[in-house]
Amino acid sequence: MLESYLPILIFIFVGISVGIVMLGMGFVLSPHRPDKEKNSTYECGFEPFENSRINFDVRYYLVAILFIIFDLEITFLFPWAVVLDDIGVFGLLAMALFLIILVVGFIYEWKKGALEWE
Repeated sequence: MLESYLPILIFIFVGISVGIVMLGMGFVLSPHRPDKEKNSTYECGFEPFENSRINFDVRYYLVAILFIIFDLEITFLFPWAVVLDDIGVFGLLAMALFLIILVVGFIYEWKKGALEWE
């Protein structure tokens, strides 16, 4: 049984090893010459207007989460559309339930005012 997983374990080991070697080479071989200009705060070529530790409005995060949810929805819709003939009515009902749950969440966010900007 272990022999079927051996190529996967070797692949993971080689991938992690290559990553560690590359990071190590970067730390060892790269020049380290810090100065005041390199360590200064940078914002689009201008001096920063405010402190970089400002708090973002929670609605920014809600919109980001909504984007991720609906982006994942599209990711599930494409393979479903390809195999719709094979999975039949059960697949259609399962995807309808999935979409209904997402639409209910979207309406909830909309009613709570998460999508309104001031």
